[in-house]
Amino acid sequence: MTAHEAGAEGPASGDGRARGDIGRRMARRREELGLSREEVALRAGTAPGYLEYLEERPSAAPGSGALLRIANALETTVAALHGGVTDLPPGTGRAAAGAEMHELGPAECRELLGTHGVGRLVTATSEGPAIVPVNYSVVEGDIVFRTAPGAGPAGVAGTDTTFEVDRIDDALSEGWSVLVRGPARRVTGEDEERRLAEQAYSRPWPPGERALWVRITPRHLTGRRVASR
Repeated sequence: MTAHEAGAEGPASGDGRARGDIGRRMARRREELGLSREEVALRAGTAPGYLEYLEERPSAAPGSGALLRIANALETTVAALHGGVTDLPPGTGRAAAGAEMHELGPAECRELLGTHGVGRLVTATSEGPAIVPVNYSVVEGDIVFRTAPGAGPAGVAGTDTTFEVDRIDDALSEGWSVLVRGPARRVTGEDEERRLAEQAYSRPWPPGERALWVRITPRHLTGRRVASR
């Protein structure tokens, strides 16, 4: 194993993707081909122990050269091992045989909410209900986001609303979703605005001024996970 390959001890990638997903896809693809770790290692010119490390350690992060060799050995692509092409719409993968569905408890829902930065918000418009994406953070257990005072997401302030976040993995035919229901309000105090600005980890992607903070306090948290065996 080279020093570059040993970079598996490095931190999670900047795009927030879990490193362990690569190892799971490697193992799944290897099983589809009916290959042992030794056979894949021989094809890729690496050690079986390194493949075991990548498949079983969530923090593993193979170097680009090693990952390319492994992808070639598995008769797939680096993009596929990373979870597919991001421009493709989610949910186009085939359902997995033996898939299982699990209800998520409140604690797990809260944990999953904190791993993401984009969710979908239900808001009322003159033409009826609409669902809009917003960049959000979880601060002090609440969903918080910034928007413009006249923008659609601002309309949820002062109402009970619904917020949803999910993750779809076409490569593994797995995914989860979390649904939040609760009251939303405008943040008006300067101290609270300053505290949210300091603690929020996600900023609005759209250009322009987004000076209004909106805060959703979860009253009901539900979620489901689909997993393949």
